[in-house]
Amino acid sequence: MPVHPIIDQVGSVVLGKERQIRLAVACLLARGHLLIEDLPGVGKTTLAHALSSSLGLEFRRIQFTADMLPADVVGVSVYDRETGEFKFHAGPIFANLVLADEINRTTPKTQSALLEAMEEGQVTVEGETRPLPTPFFVIATQNPNDQAGTFPLPESQLDRFTMRIRLGYPDRDAERLLLSGNSGKKSVHSLSPCIGREELLQLFEEVKKIHASSALLDYLQAILQRSRSGSEFINGLSPRAGLALLASAKAWAYLEERSMVLPEDIQAVLPSVVDHRLVSAREGLLPSDILLEEVGIP
Repeated sequence: MPVHPIIDQVGSVVLGKERQIRLAVACLLARGHLLIEDLPGVGKTTLAHALSSSLGLEFRRIQFTADMLPADVVGVSVYDRETGEFKFHAGPIFANLVLADEINRTTPKTQSALLEAMEEGQVTVEGETRPLPTPFFVIATQNPNDQAGTFPLPESQLDRFTMRIRLGYPDRDAERLLLSGNSGKKSVHSLSPCIGREELLQLFEEVKKIHASSALLDYLQAILQRSRSGSEFINGLSPRAGLALLASAKAWAYLEERSMVLPEDIQAVLPSVVDHRLVSAREGLLPSDILLEEVGIP
């Protein structure tokens, strides 16, 4: 399968995180946007760079800071004295894969510059709508919100991220390899594309064709409905979240080399898809744990 070399190559850079890498690749195969949240120094930016290098897409990085403005992201029109006209200078958002590094270190006003881009694949600047390249992905990293200098992402922004993953600290064996200098870890800059743009577009079509039976859709709808009823959650899952869960489950089934979605595929991606969208009223339990506990496993 053409996608396995991508997973293997990223795994040669980000050691001991195979599941997180598979989730990240599934998110991109579902044509979604990925949020990587964790402490500084655990490999968030490295994972994003490794994915972009392995996919061979046009890549831009935006380092978000507190003084950034929306125009720094989408672009701005500048008056050209020679022609007597305003000329649009495209911002870094005009790329196939955009790394929004430390996205929660900028203000909500600047964060909102990504909303239209992530939902519709276009941006509106000074009254003119401009399409973004195809495919278009946002991989964002953020530090925990209890750290100094961060601005929490609003619910509307979080809902546009198909998945949120956390890397965590490396396990003992992986960290020992890093410390000993014998890990064989490659540099991100040494990675070469494992796949071309046309081949990637073909993968998207193959993932879309993964079959979801009527019974599977019943199971998915039961999860959505459970999130919207009762008092466990402040707000339920949106229709966008339901579509994201289905697309992610199809991508996970594809990685498992199956032609149809099973409940296990939904369960595998559920924490990454729903835990950043729901706020649990029951202390000590993740939203995905509550949903699986209430809906059950068929």
